[in-house]
Amino acid sequence: MTAAEETVLGEDKPWGEVTPEAARKLLVAAVEAFAERGYHATTTRDIAGRAGMSPAALYIHYKTKEELLHRISRIGHDRALEILEEAAAGPGTAAERLAAAVRSFVRWHAERHTTARVVQYELDALAPEHRTEIVDLRRKSEAAVRRVIEEGVAAGEFNASDVPGTTVAILSLCIDVSRWFNTQGRHTADEVGALYADLVLRMVGARK
Repeated sequence: MTAAEETVLGEDKPWGEVTPEAARKLLVAAVEAFAERGYHATTTRDIAGRAGMSPAALYIHYKTKEELLHRISRIGHDRALEILEEAAAGPGTAAERLAAAVRSFVRWHAERHTTARVVQYELDALAPEHRTEIVDLRRKSEAAVRRVIEEGVAAGEFNASDVPGTTVAILSLCIDVSRWFNTQGRHTADEVGALYADLVLRMVGARK
């Protein structure tokens, strides 16, 4: 599935707020190029060609290739944080909220696997100031999950001795779905989300 096809899945349209239309097309083209070739092997000419534009037209909207990557990364990390914080602050027990967070986070990485690979795995290609910004968003996402686990431990719902380590392991497990998920595979995004939610509850020693 291409980044362009991902934008029509459900109501969550990752580039829907980007205007004008030419700027949105460039983001979609950049995602596809970065996912296929890697950031460093992709040129602005590659991106412009995929978007049906000239390289000169690209520079009207984005000054550099890195600016495109930063925009993609910022939108993706903002969405990831929104998903996790919304689930973490929702109703129910800590176990129910943690399971909801994992299901939603995994589903996003499965349904948007092309986009998510770029968002999650091209961090080191960002300029230092942009990398610092994105790392801060990642820490906030980590904090949202850690908070739920801490609440579960305090309430006697979970038996997790290393909460920070468990938090990192959970997020890594969810993010890695973007590497291997295949829309033509045996399991749907929802099924993988449910499976991972069950696995995570086992990881934290949730009481049945």
